[in-house]
Amino acid sequence: MREKQLATMLDCESSGQVWFWAADADCRLTYVSPFAAEILGKSTADLLGQPVEVLFRTPAHGSESSQGRSLTFQLRSKGKFVDREFPANTNSHERWWSVSGRPQFDADRQFIGYQGHARDVTEARRQRAAAQTSVRHDSLTGLSNRAYMSHRLEALMSTCMLTERTCALMMLDLDRFKQVNDTLGHQAGDELLKQVAQRLQRVTEEQFELGRLGGDEFQVILPDVDDRGVLGPKADQIIQLLSQPYTIQGSSCAIGASVGIAIAPYDGIDAEELTRSADLALYAAKEAGRGQLRFYSNDLHRKAQERRAIEEELRDALHRGEMQLHYQPLTCPVENRVKGFEALLRWDHPVRGRVNPATFISVAEETGLILPLGEWVLRQACADAVAWPDDIRVAVNVSPIQFMNENLPTVVANALASSQLEPSRLELEITESVFIGDSKATRETFDSLKRLGLRFALDDFGTGYSSLGYLRDAPFDKIKIDQSFIRGAVTEGGRGNAAIIAAIVSLAEALDMDTTAEGIEAIDELDFIRERGVTTVQGYVYGQAMPQEEVLAMIEGGSIRIEPSGPEKSRSNRRSILRKVGLIHEDHRYEVTMRNLSQTGARVHGLVDVPVGTEFVVDFGEGQLVVAKVRRSQGSWQGLEFEEPLVNDGGDGWCTRHRVSPYVLAAAGMPLAALPPGAYPLVGKDVGAGADRRPALPAFSQVDIAA
Repeated sequence: MREKQLATMLDCESSGQVWFWAADADCRLTYVSPFAAEILGKSTADLLGQPVEVLFRTPAHGSESSQGRSLTFQLRSKGKFVDREFPANTNSHERWWSVSGRPQFDADRQFIGYQGHARDVTEARRQRAAAQTSVRHDSLTGLSNRAYMSHRLEALMSTCMLTERTCALMMLDLDRFKQVNDTLGHQAGDELLKQVAQRLQRVTEEQFELGRLGGDEFQVILPDVDDRGVLGPKADQIIQLLSQPYTIQGSSCAIGASVGIAIAPYDGIDAEELTRSADLALYAAKEAGRGQLRFYSNDLHRKAQERRAIEEELRDALHRGEMQLHYQPLTCPVENRVKGFEALLRWDHPVRGRVNPATFISVAEETGLILPLGEWVLRQACADAVAWPDDIRVAVNVSPIQFMNENLPTVVANALASSQLEPSRLELEITESVFIGDSKATRETFDSLKRLGLRFALDDFGTGYSSLGYLRDAPFDKIKIDQSFIRGAVTEGGRGNAAIIAAIVSLAEALDMDTTAEGIEAIDELDFIRERGVTTVQGYVYGQAMPQEEVLAMIEGGSIRIEPSGPEKSRSNRRSILRKVGLIHEDHRYEVTMRNLSQTGARVHGLVDVPVGTEFVVDFGEGQLVVAKVRRSQGSWQGLEFEEPLVNDGGDGWCTRHRVSPYVLAAAGMPLAALPPGAYPLVGKDVGAGADRRPALPAFSQVDIAA
């Protein structure tokens, strides 16, 4: 019988599927199959007398086999173990063994060692790992997939609640990705998504979770991050990196990215609520013109409802006669002579009043309404321009969606024919995004339009990837320098804006193109631009956009020249606003009106005779608090300087880096929940003070702050 057992064992050993081992009471090898020794690159003689552990490598921390008790512990406990998986101690290709051991005892029940066997499970582990990868990872990009990201976020949010930690969530959506699919095909779109994933992996840190939710949507989970002064620049870095050109199938293309950010527990205390908040922030970023970031705020719910209403009302706005064109002068800064007007679409809603173009234009593009709206704008602008002097041009913005429409040359030709406007007096303003894919259709559209005899202006130059290739190949007559380069060029000259503007002007002159500087509002900015040889200027320094009636009155009065007017000095990023905020002093909260706001201070109205040097806590609402000191005071007006600068909110405003923690509010007796809108009754009060503490008398009187 024993001979048969031995023969069976030897047969198993020779097959290489199973091998055997034995050890003494000190857990040192007394037998090991020659097959195992050969795999390890040793002889059996080398292994005998060595600890059993010499056969295996210690698994990496966090690996599947490292979970549970170690082999050393198992051996020292003198207990039985079955099918414990360990990597073979070999420097060649990876091999895994499933090891079993049975303790041996003598007649007196004294432990005398182990007998065991092992089998190769390398392929089984490989298949198991592949299955886990397919379950957890996106097959196209290799990033975590939607299901795994959802699982990780739920687990992390549960941990955050228990340990009072924070977590930020970024939702990313690619801008103009559909156009790449439409122009270059789905295979090119897949390749683009792979390159996007690779770029995201370069800028996301190891402790962050990065995943693709599907389509062109991505998500980043950032545990223990709540500083908006850190999150904003990180999101901006992602946007800038993803906006750089890609090479797909030998063609160069450019897309963009929009980012929405929500932070737990401020914007949500569970995974579902936080995701919903981040989605709303992403929606706001895309609505604002794409290529932007937005932090979540309670105000976004109201704006989302308004946007849905605007979408419904926009469909009939043109037929109801609510749309009209206003014209902003394009003026020569040397002669102060008007050389043209840019047509700007205005929507005067009977109830809402003037609707922000940035809002309804993006709605029109998403719904396809931009095509009939764009056609109406072209027809109306050409018809209005006929009444102007022959040397005055009209500039019309053309959406990328309009430009991709094959009927655009026909629409333009019909507008020129019906108005009898000289084609050379019509200038179409086009952004860089029309060059996505550098498709044959784009070149054919340019050729068809150019044959009509009109002009082209490249709008928002410098905000995309600004390829010199399309400046060389496309028939542009003008470059419009984006106002982001103009803003702060005088007050923040160290940022290199002056050099960039000079380079753009030199480039345009070399290519025989005109230049227009946008957003000029102060006399020192005008002088700055004039010195650098910009051809035309557009901005409040030469007037706001005006209806056709005012343009005709200007022409009839012979006022083709406009004298510049405006503040002598430009101011650094100070925005005029009208907003109610709270000022907290001691245990009193005063309601005041904020009239303007910058990163480092604000001007408020509402308290009387406040001494210079007085400290307040400014409550912007939604848990946003900042310490401020009165630097100027006159009557009921105070100029405040913030102790800590605000950070950009991703839109046209500022926000605090940190907020009042819902955990702190919960500790003070409020229910744990995401921060609601408005002020908080606990803010500015000594929560731990005794119940018999008497509040101090108000230190300041208030005046009527009705707007």
